[in-house]
Amino acid sequence: MSTDSTPAGFVHEQRAVRVVFRAGSCADLPREVERLGLDRVAVVAGRRYADRVAGMLGARAVVVVADPRMHVPVEQAEAVRARATEARVDGLVAVGGGSAVGLAKAVALTHRVPIVAVPTSFSGSEMTRVWGTTAGGVKRTGRDPVVAPRVVLYDPELLAGFPTALAVPSAFNALAHAVEARYAPDRTPVTDLVAEAAIGTMLTALPALAADDPAGRAGALRGAWMCGMSLDSTSMSLHHKLAHVIGGGFALPHAETHTVLLPHVLGYNAAAAPDAAAAVGAALPGGAEPPAAGRALQSFAAGLGAPTRLADLGLPRDALDRVVDTVLDAPYANPAPLDRAALRELVERAWAGAPVP
Repeated sequence: MSTDSTPAGFVHEQRAVRVVFRAGSCADLPREVERLGLDRVAVVAGRRYADRVAGMLGARAVVVVADPRMHVPVEQAEAVRARATEARVDGLVAVGGGSAVGLAKAVALTHRVPIVAVPTSFSGSEMTRVWGTTAGGVKRTGRDPVVAPRVVLYDPELLAGFPTALAVPSAFNALAHAVEARYAPDRTPVTDLVAEAAIGTMLTALPALAADDPAGRAGALRGAWMCGMSLDSTSMSLHHKLAHVIGGGFALPHAETHTVLLPHVLGYNAAAAPDAAAAVGAALPGGAEPPAAGRALQSFAAGLGAPTRLADLGLPRDALDRVVDTVLDAPYANPAPLDRAALRELVERAWAGAPVP
């Protein structure tokens, strides 16, 4: 099925969210919590920020969680939900990367309370109604408007000191949202525009981000905002399915898994989704024609020091058939047909770091 143009008919949904993008905007956090009328909040943040945020909120911070874990293990989600119930929380404040935001979403899903998010990575999760938890090596995802943060504060100053070895994969994680949004079956003229702007912004920012330039961090944060918007308004396809199966099923690092997979999936889908491939190719240094966009993106990522092999992330080779079987057991809609032999070749190449065809 080709996705070479936006469907003539479409349904577009736009949710309300307040976004503040400004250096120093984290200082607005108490005011934003008060503006929502929240008196008893649970703070979910990494250790670097937990005490600082709790101090800013004072008596309003009735629960503090300082150890959010990758892929949101369901046992941690249940433990924090129990604490939230006991403390009678009426809101959540998430400060950190995708793990902090994801854990806050898991609590919001059951407690139906609003989230104020202050992202410190480029995951884009703060802009979406997508939630996910992991149990028994299986990652379960869904969508619910209640988990989408009501307020998002983007503060580039918080990214100072973000190691480039983590920042670059985080940016590729966000980029994957926009690439898949550009060929999603439910895309609209608005999501196409946002996705293409997001792709261009993120790919332009990445070299400066890899050089630890403050302008690169700010540009990537702006790109992450738009990438998250793209994912919020469209459905996910093969790339995200693979990332969820591999990352959640084998405890691989989330952003790095996205980084390795994206060029391979783009190459797989390029013929069926030439507009998405063209958007990536046009934004890469030197440009690339749509059929070569996947390989060009892979070379670009490698040049920035990003990971290129699932084997290096810890995926055992004898798991590849299981990965393909799991993807095909409950596939996501995808522009190119999901052929088992072709998928097996894709994951083999991603595992070995072989060039994208």
